[in-house]
Amino acid sequence: MTSSEQRLAKIRGGLPPRRHNARTIAALTGNPGCTRRAVLDGAGVDKPSLAERVGFPARFGQSRFAITRGNTFEAQVKADGGAELLRLVAERLGVPVPAVASWTDLGDGDELAGRVERSAALLTDAVTPHEPTEPDGAADPRQAASPGHAGSSGHAGSPGHAGSSGHAGSPGHAGSSGHAGSPGHAGSPDLVDQGAALFDHPLLGLEVAGRRVHLEPDLVAARLGGRFHVVEIKSFPVVDGQADAAKLAAAAVQSAVYVLALRELLATRGLDPDLVSHEVVLICPRDFTNQPVAHLLDVRKQLLVVRRQLDRMAQLDELLAGVPADFTADPAADPATLVASLSQVPARYAPDCLASCELAYFCRQEAGGHTAALGRPVREALGGIDRVAEVLALAAGEPVADPQRAEAAALLRTAARLRAEALSGAA
Repeated sequence: MTSSEQRLAKIRGGLPPRRHNARTIAALTGNPGCTRRAVLDGAGVDKPSLAERVGFPARFGQSRFAITRGNTFEAQVKADGGAELLRLVAERLGVPVPAVASWTDLGDGDELAGRVERSAALLTDAVTPHEPTEPDGAADPRQAASPGHAGSSGHAGSPGHAGSSGHAGSPGHAGSSGHAGSPGHAGSPDLVDQGAALFDHPLLGLEVAGRRVHLEPDLVAARLGGRFHVVEIKSFPVVDGQADAAKLAAAAVQSAVYVLALRELLATRGLDPDLVSHEVVLICPRDFTNQPVAHLLDVRKQLLVVRRQLDRMAQLDELLAGVPADFTADPAADPATLVASLSQVPARYAPDCLASCELAYFCRQEAGGHTAALGRPVREALGGIDRVAEVLALAAGEPVADPQRAEAAALLRTAARLRAEALSGAA
């Protein structure tokens, strides 16, 4: 055990580190500037127990009802050997529905190590080196139908556009590259055209803070549009073509984690990681029914964010250099000791933390009286004024001691005057 590992174990109180999953990795990107969270997550601290110990238990998570509904919808979508699922994915990618498709269930059977190896072997077996048979830039005959003519319209990938699709053959859209003869892949290993291959719950891996984390996407589709596509099945509805923006954004980041893990698998096997598309197929219920509908999410931005945060957590030695030697997050420690210890490592609370971090309520209490507790937009608009009391004093006309805050003070006084006029007029 290295000195860093010994220190992390001491921070945890000697407890085994909590394992991350795709949801927790995605949550790491929610507030990348928070040193406290980076240290606790890097150490693998049991944050739910820690939050409860300091008197601020976490109040978020999936209900049993939501989990049951999600499992039921996923089973419905995957019924009959994934026949309906295959049609949804193929049509959304703008390719003909294959006449031949294989279905491989990787979710059961072997122990963990066996599942990892079997998943890796079968996924990489779907890639076969061959020379392109078409000139560069030629259209792939498998892409006979383009999105926009397959029962879809518009553009997907951002909250508020969940019910739409992109255009085949252009950067950032389904089927954009990876097929035989496309620029950038000529002469490289490609997906052999042997009919579609669907892999149910493959087990992938990713390094998080020096520890191997196992990840399990809902489905990986191979040999559709010439690339691998991660397929994510969610039970939140898309009503009139619009999905809940927060849930859509969370699904995009979580899917990016799977894309990153699959790309790393191909890279370690000497294959082109770009064979994994940055377009994720998201399947949700349509409107208020259980009828599934597929959408495309472009996760290139999320891939960059996840990679950057994972790189930061890999540099734990640098993070630990600024952490006091007596820092502890042992859930068995005295609550007063834990509160004092946590206050030694800076946090960057924002209201968004309430939906993704177990310590959010503790940090909100700690941030009371600070403009940070009002959210990033408010904090940035106030030009670096840290205390709410100072904001109110400047708005009331108190002289400005710092010339750099003169502009913010003038805006605050104007806002206070307009508010007072509006209230007096309403009276």
